[in-house]
Amino acid sequence: MALIKSVRGYTPKIGENVFLADNATVIGDVEIGKDCSIWFNTVLRGDVNTIKLGNKVNIQDGSVLHTLYQKSTIEIGNNVSVGHNATIHGAKICDNVLVGMGATILDGAVIGENSIIAANALITSNTVVEPGSLYAGVPAKKIKDVSPEQTKEMINKISNNYLMYASWYKEE
Repeated sequence: MALIKSVRGYTPKIGENVFLADNATVIGDVEIGKDCSIWFNTVLRGDVNTIKLGNKVNIQDGSVLHTLYQKSTIEIGNNVSVGHNATIHGAKICDNVLVGMGATILDGAVIGENSIIAANALITSNTVVEPGSLYAGVPAKKIKDVSPEQTKEMINKISNNYLMYASWYKEE
């Protein structure tokens, strides 16, 4: 069973039809929308500030979400996939975004809708990623524009797959 822990008077709020892996950790001021999945060895640590996830968000294995005390929060929109071992620290991610495996997104960064952050990319503090773009590298730079149709189709497919994967665990 996932570790769900209150801290500083905050208890995580978890929406309908959410899958929490057995060893996922959700602490403090965390709000998870409906149809989300939080996978194995993932930590959502809302002990020092707020973490909010929209609907149909998947946070894949080994990812860590955290903030700065009294300085930054995490806000993740709808239909977002966060790849394995990603780190998100005090950033805003808009709707229909793919964050690649091993990517790091730092405090104050804003990831525009319909965007892709490549695997292992480093989005430095206060970077604004333009909507409909692909960013890659260390530090990450804009590589090219991507059409909303391309990103929505790809990200919807990933999000739907993760809803299906989560359902397998509920059946057991």
